[in-house]
Amino acid sequence: MSAPAQSAGGPIDNRDIEDWKNRFNKTLGEKGFLNSASPENARPWSTGFFSCFSPIDLCLITCCVPCVTFGKTHHRTRKNANMEGYEPINTSCLAFWASSCFGMHWVLQSMQMQDIREKYNLEGSCVMDIAKSCCCGCCALIQAEKESELRETEKGAVVTGQYASEGGMVAQPQ
Repeated sequence: MSAPAQSAGGPIDNRDIEDWKNRFNKTLGEKGFLNSASPENARPWSTGFFSCFSPIDLCLITCCVPCVTFGKTHHRTRKNANMEGYEPINTSCLAFWASSCFGMHWVLQSMQMQDIREKYNLEGSCVMDIAKSCCCGCCALIQAEKESELRETEKGAVVTGQYASEGGMVAQPQ
């Protein structure tokens, strides 16, 4: 009997668990992964590391519940760029929270930073990802979220405009 892909009504997604395990094993299996650097044609990050105070709502959420921002970025980059099906409490959020209870949040955060760098061809290295995640985790989470949102918008995946009606409401004569 196989396990369901997602538990009924719960935040745990077994596909996410498998994805994290595979990524972790792949990273550990790479020879010299700590020395890996970005390719020569890599683009710079559009969001500065210390530009984490804007927008203020993202800053506050990340400072208070960093696991929610981590899970949001994971959903945007690995599942659905339009954020369809996103739930604030999800597998990645819970994994980040659990790892932070043991001071190991930087492992998952560094892996996410590496994933973002590879997906969008951004400058950086494994050592820089670890340093950012250890020294100022909130700034790194905000930078990753803002960068992934911007890059997905560039690709045309994210709706950027508000709903606009074609005409005003008109009362029908009686």
